[in-house]
Amino acid sequence: MLYSPLEISADVTSSQRPARHYLPEAFTVTDWAQIEPYFVELRDRAIGSGAELEQWLLDRSELESVLSEDLAWRYIRMTCDTQDQQRSEAFQYFVSEIEPLVAPHDHALNEKLVASPYASELDQQKYRIFLRSVRRALEIYRAENIPLKTEISTKQQEYAATVGAMTVTLDGEEMTLQRAADRLKDTDRAKREQAWQAIQDRRLQDAPKLDALFTQLIGLRHQMARNADFANFRDYMFAALGRFDYTPEDCFAFHRAIRETVVPLIDELDLERRQDLALPELRPWDLDVDPSGKAPMRPFETGQELLTKTITVFQRLDPFLGDCLTTMRDMGHLDLESRKGKAPGGYNYPLDETGVPFIFMNATSSLRDVITMLHEGGHAVHSFLTRRLPMGADKHPPSEVAELASMSMELISMDYWDVFFADADELRRAKKTHLESVLETFPWVATIDKFQHWVYENPEHSPAERQQRWTQVFDEFNQRTVSWQGLENYKPWLWQKQLHLYEVPFYYIEYAMAQLGAIAVWRNFRQNPQAGLDAYKRALALGYTATIGEIYEAAGIRFDFSTDYLRSLADFVRTEMAQL
Repeated sequence: MLYSPLEISADVTSSQRPARHYLPEAFTVTDWAQIEPYFVELRDRAIGSGAELEQWLLDRSELESVLSEDLAWRYIRMTCDTQDQQRSEAFQYFVSEIEPLVAPHDHALNEKLVASPYASELDQQKYRIFLRSVRRALEIYRAENIPLKTEISTKQQEYAATVGAMTVTLDGEEMTLQRAADRLKDTDRAKREQAWQAIQDRRLQDAPKLDALFTQLIGLRHQMARNADFANFRDYMFAALGRFDYTPEDCFAFHRAIRETVVPLIDELDLERRQDLALPELRPWDLDVDPSGKAPMRPFETGQELLTKTITVFQRLDPFLGDCLTTMRDMGHLDLESRKGKAPGGYNYPLDETGVPFIFMNATSSLRDVITMLHEGGHAVHSFLTRRLPMGADKHPPSEVAELASMSMELISMDYWDVFFADADELRRAKKTHLESVLETFPWVATIDKFQHWVYENPEHSPAERQQRWTQVFDEFNQRTVSWQGLENYKPWLWQKQLHLYEVPFYYIEYAMAQLGAIAVWRNFRQNPQAGLDAYKRALALGYTATIGEIYEAAGIRFDFSTDYLRSLADFVRTEMAQL
């Protein structure tokens, strides 16, 4: 039987921070001298019973939540303006001057917990996932890796700053790459080609710099793995990410399943696209334009309109969901519009103490932005559903679950997209476009994941070998009916746009696993909306108090990425597309 989390209470969307019990209410993070006494007290505290050990765990969790939220705000502020030196320095101060000093204390507290004679008196069902993670952390901890982690974090920041500064000038207007990419939806093929070339040329300018940076990261990461007695960084990360439920070999099998089942479907869609566009051949700039020749969809004009309409969608789906985003809006916990100097990408950053997360994205008035907002909104709902779990660690499930929350929201919200697309034809067009992108998720994720495995299995490879291997993997899964003639110099560098390779290595296969689960959640929702939604919320409310398989089961689906299961769900998507 699963550990039962707290029921969703009336105050779950309150903007009030829960009262502190261990730290003073006025406590704020300034420097290590102010933080260290609390770690020392926890390390030296005498514990005489199981109840006292449980209170010790809660006090430790409160300290960790406060530190985590402080780091979160430093990161958020830095990504909102990568050109602000003070924000960058504030983030870097925490990473270089506080995090390295926390690590040995955290390790000591883990050792104290596991060695405690009262650990057996803890509710083993309630704490089983947490204790499993603590034991794994003890296994891989090495003091010599602390400065390496600091150096890696600094270099990851270099990537964000480099990419965030990239702009192009089109028709006399300087714009971010995200805004330029909107032109790939233009019905004028010449304009699409111009935008595509401009984006690739701009990326190519920094390609050598980013290539050198990646080489440095590979070396540092491999050293970390060797320090911890792993053969390579891939094996180290499988342990560090707590992948108890599947192996690298399972990932390889998933890659094969995607190649056998989804890639042929994408090839069919690309053939239909070429015929609809009446083109002799498809080129890379022909893949985002609407094949019917219609102008790009503009479902909103401003970030405020995007937020208002998303709240309405959530409210109609379930009032609780709408209340989550309303609370975030009232607290100013969103930064949605693209601008120069802003870091690329989008995220929902949980704030462990407050319990009200922050959504960051780069909206430019496209359908893709709507999907991103719904996606990050799903993560936000997950944060709210786990907000009252007593332990901070309980609020952070692995990515296979976290991405299930976000990707399912993209699909189960589709019945209410008329908020963005009042015209019935536009609504059908938006749904079809998104369902195509759902299928396209699988080959791209397989590409990035298979590439990463090779990179870290062969850490001594040369940049030329890396480019060659990337091109081979890309061609295996992507754009097999698209002509790259004359563009061969761009293809070997396409991997550099994927920030996960630089900032969160090996965090990517989860997208495909969760996408599969999200399709299953949507299929259940289509059959019985209320039951499907209830199961979705019930599963997410578990946080990380159960295994991945148990959480998926609570959602009424399977944690399964076999060829047969993938084929059945891909066929379901294709059928839904045909009925639009």
